Amino acid sequence: MTARKGIEISTWIGTAALLLLLVWFASKGYLTNPEALQVLLRQAGWIGPLLFMALQVLQVIIPVIPGGVSSAIGVLAFGPFWGFVYNYLGLVAGSILAFWLVRRYGKPFIRKITSPESYDKYIGWLDKGTRFDWFFAAAIFFPCAPDDILCMIAGLTKMSYAKFVTIIVLGKPLALVAYSMGLTSLLQWVGTLL
Repeated sequence: MTARKGIEISTWIGTAALLLLLVWFASKGYLTNPEALQVLLRQAGWIGPLLFMALQVLQVIIPVIPGGVSSAIGVLAFGPFWGFVYNYLGLVAGSILAFWLVRRYGKPFIRKITSPESYDKYIGWLDKGTRFDWFFAAAIFFPCAPDDILCMIAGLTKMSYAKFVTIIVLGKPLALVAYSMGLTSLLQWVGTLL
């Protein structure tokens, strides 16, 4: 089995597990009453936020579950402020790690992680020279961009670590707030239907 096939299978398994978790959350009323979920997680102590941030780091590099959904779960689980903080820290760390891994291992790493279609769709931006930096910054700033693969492709450029980190640190907050709050509202609405 190729690494990419293993990642595809893990994505399907992760998505199925996430759906089961959401059904369980709904059955316990956690989607419509996030405070109850927050009380449950407080019992885990410091390990809960740490595991959540580790999941966010992992999902940037290996898309085990959809990133937007995990961000929404973070807001539901830890509240708007701490959910944002844990999402932000995990996603920034994951983005920097993805950039570093590609800088270290090059195109073969991206090709093992992403589908050929995704790779081909975004690799063409490298031919645009300095315009890639502007495209990358805009994509990170706005929600719904494929941040994870773009962070990896940025690792193939001559972009400095300082520039990359600056774009990620300054660009992630707005997109994260918009994305996670929108999906949180959607998950809460779905919870009322179940």
